[in-house]
Amino acid sequence: MSSTVEPSASTEREVADAASPDMTSRVPASDPALTRAPSVEPYTGPAGGWGAMHSVGRHLKRSQAPLKGVRALLATNQPQGFDCPGCAWGDPLHGSSFEFCENGVKAVAWESTKKRVTRRFFERHTLSELREWDDFRLEDQGRLTEPMRYDATRDRYVPIDWDAAFALIAERLAALPDPDRALFYTSGRASNEAAYLYQLFVRLYGTNNFPDCSNMCHEASGVGMKASLGVAKGTVQLEDFEHADTILVFGQNPGTNHPRMLGDLRRAAERGARIVSFNPLKERGLERFADPQNKREMLTHGSHRISSHYYQPKMGGDMAAARGIAKALFALEAQGRFTPDRDFIASHTADLEAWRARVEATPWATLEDQAGLTRSQLEEVASIVAGAERMIVTWAMGITQHEHSVDTVRELVNLLLLGGHIGRPGAGACPVRGHSNVQGDRTMGIDEKAPAWLLDALETRYGVAMPRAPGHNTVGAIRALEEGEAEVFIGLGGNFTRATPDSQRTERAFRRLSLNVQISTKLNRSHLMVGGDALILPCLGRTEIDRQGETGASQEVSVEDSMSMVHGSAGIQAPASEWLRSEPAIIAGIAEATLARVLPRRGVAPGVVDWAGLVADYDRIRDEIEAVIPGFEDFNARLRQARGFWLENAASQRRFDTPSGRASFSSAPLPEAVMHQRLQTRREAGWLTLQTLRSHDQYNTTVYGYDDRYRGIKGQRRVVFVNPDDLARLGLESGQWVDLVGLDHDGEPRRAPSFKLVAYDTPEGCAAAYYPETNALVPLESVGVGTDTPTSKAVAVRLEPSRRIA
Repeated sequence: MSSTVEPSASTEREVADAASPDMTSRVPASDPALTRAPSVEPYTGPAGGWGAMHSVGRHLKRSQAPLKGVRALLATNQPQGFDCPGCAWGDPLHGSSFEFCENGVKAVAWESTKKRVTRRFFERHTLSELREWDDFRLEDQGRLTEPMRYDATRDRYVPIDWDAAFALIAERLAALPDPDRALFYTSGRASNEAAYLYQLFVRLYGTNNFPDCSNMCHEASGVGMKASLGVAKGTVQLEDFEHADTILVFGQNPGTNHPRMLGDLRRAAERGARIVSFNPLKERGLERFADPQNKREMLTHGSHRISSHYYQPKMGGDMAAARGIAKALFALEAQGRFTPDRDFIASHTADLEAWRARVEATPWATLEDQAGLTRSQLEEVASIVAGAERMIVTWAMGITQHEHSVDTVRELVNLLLLGGHIGRPGAGACPVRGHSNVQGDRTMGIDEKAPAWLLDALETRYGVAMPRAPGHNTVGAIRALEEGEAEVFIGLGGNFTRATPDSQRTERAFRRLSLNVQISTKLNRSHLMVGGDALILPCLGRTEIDRQGETGASQEVSVEDSMSMVHGSAGIQAPASEWLRSEPAIIAGIAEATLARVLPRRGVAPGVVDWAGLVADYDRIRDEIEAVIPGFEDFNARLRQARGFWLENAASQRRFDTPSGRASFSSAPLPEAVMHQRLQTRREAGWLTLQTLRSHDQYNTTVYGYDDRYRGIKGQRRVVFVNPDDLARLGLESGQWVDLVGLDHDGEPRRAPSFKLVAYDTPEGCAAAYYPETNALVPLESVGVGTDTPTSKAVAVRLEPSRRIA
């Protein structure tokens, strides 16, 4: 199947007029939906291979500094180099000279670009004009070069020096009647050192308002595993993938989101491990992979199978699928064909019988309907699990962005506990985190619900009372802005307004800010959402040399990957501009200026922390971390070991920090109905369950281009993938343009206009489209129970023929 559809001559005004001006995702004037003829052609090659090599070349060339990019790549994920600014997949202890993937190349090239956004750029463009640009075009202008302040009279950013910027922030923060009226966002790009300084400054200032990127992705993983295992992190190390004989992959697309994982899955498949994948869409990375470092395979255009079994549950059906596997396992046990790890269960677990009773009481018809899989399929998986001696379960946001995500995570852990697959080589729980240090940020204390031990340790170290009340998470921060309870926002990286749900509502709330401060490497839409004052503070990237102190000594930072390995990262490239500062230096500058005004009011000497001294030598920051955060004993020495060190995980040692001291089986009920079941009676009216996802030319909110090679999309992002039978039932055709209409339960219509229909292999009633273009359809109130994570994998939408086509 292939088709090419010429865009209509409709104007942007006609597109925007198709729905409410408030809650409608407008198509920017520069979006290819208005200017380009997209094409759809199925991709027949494997993940990786020559397609990845060609993509690498294109992106290095586009950076306008290809040789610089190549030099940087040779230092990526190396002991004397820098940690990739992309995903958080672990680095092997026995690494090669090439420890990067296609999307890592995109991240490095994107940061190493020769393009620059100088003061002359802002002289040429007003914010009103820039708001009409799409995400790709904004970031593609290049690296920010100097601090800027918004001039409302000219609707432009103008230069400001660093000291004046810090003084402005300090003045505004000190003037707030309550510290809780300020919000302090963190993205997973920040290093451990930056994150530690940030949380220390904010708590000395007086609030726990830490909305951060983990609130929107793996919050359910931490909450669920903490309840089941007593730890909020995965229990495996990368080496465990070398020993596992069975790997279950749930709700995850490693080919795009963490491609280096494919190498570990491939090696497991080559030695005979069974890899069982559950994903609504057929994703090429879970089917076949060609290793670009395998010369023979490249010369012969070969590849290797990844998944031995591939199942396509309906969205939100993974908990029912896991419970169906358990039901089949108990049946196999009754037949003498499966033996639970009774010694492990007796010695280390609690509540098995309550869970077992719940499982056995659940009818197969209920499990099949909710999972979207048949009994025979789930019994097939159970027979594989029954024979597993060493099993790993991995998952990502296909699991965590649902209303019942915590219970789903715990149900997956139940399967591991039943077979004793915790605390043995080649086995365990592996939530695969997204951004490179999102896990480390939480370890450093970026947490709106700070644990008591952390606050106690900070008070002991610094002799200052720390705020104890929980702060705002991401969704809470947006609500606080809407309700006038917050007015200052400081963003340590990221692109908050494009990462969050209910886009127009979020942007409207953002424009109520009295001060919007963004610490960034590139221009993005969050810089353009200005109400009162605004600052852009440009920082060094991960690839750049960071020199501090009077001697200009080169500094190293640290990050923590998905496997709890902490390792160093030191840039190798000259900074993009002489006016850039490091994230720790920017945070220290803000902190010193602000606390000099705030702390004396509380009878505290402002010199309680020597901010300048800490930034002059990052070893001193690590000494502070060592004194406060458990597991970082002898931090500086261990960081300088090859590949760093592992933060010990109690659950991996079969020690469980739960109220009972044991790992706990969860007996939570299945949801009464997941989204596809709720929409069953409305499907004839065009309602489907939508999941938002990334394209292959994308990392989080950063868009590298308009192609999605593995899904056969070229030159377009405004596409929606729909089952062919759904298209026929609704009287629609692949290639037709439609608007996506969301729920208006709060009285506000939600519409994302101009999406091209693509017939795709996904379950009936399920659809998929890229974010952030579809974030406008995710209601702010639709969040996971116990997490407040937006339910971006369970969005009710209706398809309407688009008014952009006459």
